[in-house]
Amino acid sequence: MKRNWEIDELIEHFTFLPHELKLIINKAGATRLGFAVLFKFFQLEARFPSNKTEIPKVIIDYISKQTDSDPSLFNSYIWTDRRGKYHKAQIRDYFGFTGTTVADTEKVTAWLNSHINHHNADYEYLKDTAYAKFR
Repeated sequence: MKRNWEIDELIEHFTFLPHELKLIINKAGATRLGFAVLFKFFQLEARFPSNKTEIPKVIIDYISKQTDSDPSLFNSYIWTDRRGKYHKAQIRDYFGFTGTTVADTEKVTAWLNSHINHHNADYEYLKDTAYAKFR
């Protein structure tokens, strides 16, 4: 995820719509902010972040204002515990994502095998395209 965001980009990509806010209304504190950040990250990237440093502070601050949360609460949100895994499942379900099947993996593997030039592979292009195919 890019690090620098203009205000119009924050508004476009990280503003919660009324029907999205319904998902966080019953959550409080670090759980509310953590869920909200994961939700918007997934909505934009179609994946979850691999670590918290992947999420720019400006995004956490912007989302914290909408959720009436202290931005420092995000540091105490644990997305690897049982609750965090449940939140990820809720988010995937909301966006209609299902688990990856063996057939999905085989299709992407076949595509990668046919498009890799072993002497001049553009890793970022291949990675982005593979993510798009899984989406």
